[in-house]
Amino acid sequence: MRIDILTLFPEMFQSVLGSAIFKRASDRKLVKIVVHNIRDYTHDKHRTVDDYPFGGGAGMVLKPEPIFEAVEAAKAGAYPGEEDGDLPVILLTPQGRLFSQRIAQELSGKSRLILICGHYEGVDERIREHLATDEISLGDYVLSGGELAAMVVIDAVVRLVPGVLGSAASPVDDSHAAGLLEYPQYTRPPVFRGWAVPEVLLSGNHALIAGWRREQALIRTLERRPELLAKTNLTPAEERFIENYKNSSCKR
Repeated sequence: MRIDILTLFPEMFQSVLGSAIFKRASDRKLVKIVVHNIRDYTHDKHRTVDDYPFGGGAGMVLKPEPIFEAVEAAKAGAYPGEEDGDLPVILLTPQGRLFSQRIAQELSGKSRLILICGHYEGVDERIREHLATDEISLGDYVLSGGELAAMVVIDAVVRLVPGVLGSAASPVDDSHAAGLLEYPQYTRPPVFRGWAVPEVLLSGNHALIAGWRREQALIRTLERRPELLAKTNLTPAEERFIENYKNSSCKR
């Protein structure tokens, strides 16, 4: 997979891309991440990337020319001559679709991604209409720019690329991977300050452990993010377990 990131602040990505998961992915040649400075695609001595909005208003708007040229250069530089009709060009913006594990899984199946980090008061609308193929938001709040959002997206996507994580089971067990929050995790020592690890985890019975973990995932999701249960495929036995747990909780 190759990911091109278009930003006004490429230095923000240096420490992130040098960290364990990205370095491992790069060393194994599983992922290549290229950061482009949008200012490199300007044509004036001041390297101007923004201008006042037509019609007035506060703040500055990113101009279309350098962003279009940066995307075109990224497309040409990745795999010259390759068809790019299916290449996602993603604008990070508060107006985009809400990022989720499902979207991360969807993007991890692509061979190439281009991420555009917006800034200031936003981007010229022609970038949305004629360049971006998708828009992604982290949530109902506004960041100073799309850089932090891009870091979140690439972290969530890269760890799903086969071979990046040490264990193939790791991303499968993560919270949200199967629609539920992850079950509780414990490690040594078995007793810490009087708090003991649940006996089932020390039993060595893998079937019992799997059942306990599933039940704990259901309970944790019910207590913390109950709306997720409506989107999860539950067995009749799991639905009964949830109802019994609700009833027992009400009696306490």
